[in-house]
Amino acid sequence: MGGKTRTDAAGKAAKAWDHDPPAKEKWTPLGILILATGALALIFGSRETSDFWVDGLKRWWGTARGQFAHIRRLVIYLDNGPNNSGARTQFLKRLVEFADGSGLTLRLVYYPPYHSKYNPIEHCWSSLEKKWNGELLNGLQIVLRCALRMFWKGKHPTVEQLAGDYPEGVRIKGRAEKRELESRLQRSPTLPKYDLVIRPRQVD
Repeated sequence: MGGKTRTDAAGKAAKAWDHDPPAKEKWTPLGILILATGALALIFGSRETSDFWVDGLKRWWGTARGQFAHIRRLVIYLDNGPNNSGARTQFLKRLVEFADGSGLTLRLVYYPPYHSKYNPIEHCWSSLEKKWNGELLNGLQIVLRCALRMFWKGKHPTVEQLAGDYPEGVRIKGRAEKRELESRLQRSPTLPKYDLVIRPRQVD
């Protein structure tokens, strides 16, 4: 009794949220876990795309290569998601560029569909979620602060932000460019979608 109808100036009902309004900005974490040491890096970007994946890998390598100067080959275990699969041309193109620029040989090893629970990086997310459970994540600095507080294997992760927008749907379309890209990939004869190697281009 005695209530009022919420209407705008034109007499139309104003829109009301029945839960928290959508965030103005979203930040997606990329996790890079070194299996031998348990060292974890978390890199946050505006959207999970193939370019974000490889830019995050490049950022991590730029920070880590000083302690791994002897490394010439990276074995990368992946979950075969839509933005990092062995068939995603933009992802593979960017990895070829990374291999050429770094001089590293990259071996991509994919977990089969529905087996991501066996990927060690997946177990890190529950620890991260505990640190921001109950927090109002209404700003990047709060997200980064919560991430810095988490532990994995007794250590805090390194936490960074990748600035800039990452539009979706970027891909190679030309057949000639796809053939050139495929020529740079050494796929396993038995598991071509799940095991492939990218070698850096030899400079004369």
